[in-house]
Amino acid sequence: MRPTLCLLLFAMAVGAAAVQADSPVRPLARVGDAVPEPLTASPGDPARGRAIVANRQLGLCLLCHSGPFPEERFQGNLAPDLSGAGKRWSVGQLRLRLADAQAINAHTIMPPYFRVTGLNQVARAGVGKPLLGAQQVEDVVAYLAGLRD
Repeated sequence: MRPTLCLLLFAMAVGAAAVQADSPVRPLARVGDAVPEPLTASPGDPARGRAIVANRQLGLCLLCHSGPFPEERFQGNLAPDLSGAGKRWSVGQLRLRLADAQAINAHTIMPPYFRVTGLNQVARAGVGKPLLGAQQVEDVVAYLAGLRD
């Protein structure tokens, strides 16, 4: 799938998805290429994180990524395979990549799931709200950090 088509499909799905806001969005406390401190006081739940990653209406991760999801058909090939993500990146690096991948690569096609400022073409209902809430980000980070193979 071509990157522009991927972005178009992503934008359509995000417009239809419910915007999350389980806690106020605060600035990310970056240290180098990571956000070492969790966004919530509650630890992430890997099972909920896996469900978000595999959900084609919420996370939309499989639109661009592939991974250890044998039950899911039509996984993406535009972005890195999620298998082994926990071996390749630290928890803090995963958190920054999910929350705001553009902080690392300004030209990435990965959306900022937790940043709410400096965005273009945001649906009126989504202005000021992250694509994923803080706890959801932590759940996905917990899941990805556990992918060691």
